[in-house]
Amino acid sequence: MPLFMDVHAVAGGVSVDDVAKAHLADLQTQGDYDVKYLRYWVNEDQGKIFCLVEAPSATAANTVHREAHGLEADAIYQVQEGS
Repeated sequence: MPLFMDVHAVAGGVSVDDVAKAHLADLQTQGDYDVKYLRYWVNEDQGKIFCLVEAPSATAANTVHREAHGLEADAIYQVQEGS
């Protein structure tokens, strides 16, 4: 399954608690699209959120975000894991 990293930019900053709630909503929705959200990172002050996701496509990954909480990614990149 392809691996993607998505990036969100939230004007005015974002709280890690709000991102945690959105992530839980993603987890509840992801099964409908054969998507698996794995991890996320947050920079509260800069309003940046990064999500690592296994998905059949970038579109499927973004559809989960849209349906779960409405916060679609500003960019999605297919990535390969390294060490």
